[in-house]
Amino acid sequence: MPQSLARVLVHLVFSTKNRTPILTPAVCTELHPYMAGTLTQNGCPSLRVGGVEDHVHLLFGLSRTLSLAQAVELVKTSLSKWIKTQGRAFEEFHWQHGYGAFSVSPSRADEVVRYIDQQPEHHSKQMFEDEFRLLLQKHDIEFDERYVWD
Repeated sequence: MPQSLARVLVHLVFSTKNRTPILTPAVCTELHPYMAGTLTQNGCPSLRVGGVEDHVHLLFGLSRTLSLAQAVELVKTSLSKWIKTQGRAFEEFHWQHGYGAFSVSPSRADEVVRYIDQQPEHHSKQMFEDEFRLLLQKHDIEFDERYVWD
């Protein structure tokens, strides 16, 4: 086959360092589109970006020329550089080292989009740590609590 074709959807989740609630609605107004643009410019079309004060959710199509780790590094590095230009409050900003990445069937993409859109309501009832544990369990990912958080 002379052509390589793929459609791999990824639900990516990562938090601010120590889950610091620094991502204000004002900064997210620009941050979320910036994330989407960064992904799209690197061959990873963004379907949805959202989140709350201490973490983000991204749903995107993984480029067939990038590994997942490369895509994550691209977006986190680009966002870190950008956010540090947004004022004194962000000069020492950092993302957590790790992330959670979950495969999504195209038939369930709309469900994940709704989930991302409902993050503010969702987190009025549940903390990030509990949400992340549930995502890991739902996707049968074994984890050690000692190494999940930073």
